[in-house]
Amino acid sequence: MPTNAPESPIVHPGAFLTLHYRLAGPAGDIINTFDGLPSTLTLGNGELSPAMENRLIGMKEGERMTYHIPSGEAFGEKNPDMQQWVARKLLNELGDPEEQYTLGDVVQFPTPTGEGSYAGTVLQVRDDGAVLFDFNHPLAGHPVTFEVQLIGVL
Repeated sequence: MPTNAPESPIVHPGAFLTLHYRLAGPAGDIINTFDGLPSTLTLGNGELSPAMENRLIGMKEGERMTYHIPSGEAFGEKNPDMQQWVARKLLNELGDPEEQYTLGDVVQFPTPTGEGSYAGTVLQVRDDGAVLFDFNHPLAGHPVTFEVQLIGVL
């Protein structure tokens, strides 16, 4: 006797998703929610890169997939113009004047409107206190592993 079980919901543009995901580059995991609470997001709101969102389209609720995204596709290529010196005076105004910056530190900066933030990674510190930051995404120019388990699709 045939059953009339409903089909699992499928991811579509604009879908509201509950999911676990792991994002990794050559140095390992950047984000991994599998050991904690799942994430929720709306597809198309820019919470994931378009390359990752496109891979979710058509997935069914309950599905688990791992995608290997080629170098530069997920977060673009590294842009040398995104490496910029920031004067110590400005760093003091934006944060703690006693802060000591070291190679590899990730520092949050407020957007000009103050409604959000962006991050830069310390590449170099000069004797005068100026800091060279890389404002590229940490995975720009790298291959990315994107593992996802869809828990819910609305």
